[in-house]
Amino acid sequence: MKINQSIKNFALVFIVLDLCLIIYALVFNTPIWLLNTQVAFVSSLLITIASFLSYRKNINRRLSNLDLSKEIKTQSRDKVDEIDDPYDLYTEYEEVPEEELTPEKIKEIITEEKSKVKKNSVKNTIFSATGFLSIYRILGYGTLIFGFFALNNNKLFIPIAFIIGLGIVPIGVLFSKLLEKK
Repeated sequence: MKINQSIKNFALVFIVLDLCLIIYALVFNTPIWLLNTQVAFVSSLLITIASFLSYRKNINRRLSNLDLSKEIKTQSRDKVDEIDDPYDLYTEYEEVPEEELTPEKIKEIITEEKSKVKKNSVKNTIFSATGFLSIYRILGYGTLIFGFFALNNNKLFIPIAFIIGLGIVPIGVLFSKLLEKK
């Protein structure tokens, strides 16, 4: 299996940032400070990788269940329809003349639209549940909680070092995206 270049860039940025943090901790701080940053960094990295893997699996599953017959309908639209309604929001919309709009009719339309939104939100929640209930994410968060309590119970917890260690992953993602644009 060949590793994607963007994944290599992500890994390189994380390694460089972590090495800078290790050198800083060894030169200017104590080994306990280093331990706090590394526990937080590893936990944060595990959570991020687990989230990526679970959501990628979720997207691939949705793509495999994609109904292409709906896609063919949207391809039959002409250029004017694409300009007027680029996201195909009004295809199923039946315009009601103003003289027929009574308060009861308006309430009926609103309840119908609310039921569509509610149905879709429940459906999306069920489909995305595997993304946030992944065993990998649970293990990542378990590592974070266990590391925190292990440091705290042994009187080794340094909050600022722990927060800096947690911040390496988001900062690494930001740097890798900035490097990607160049």
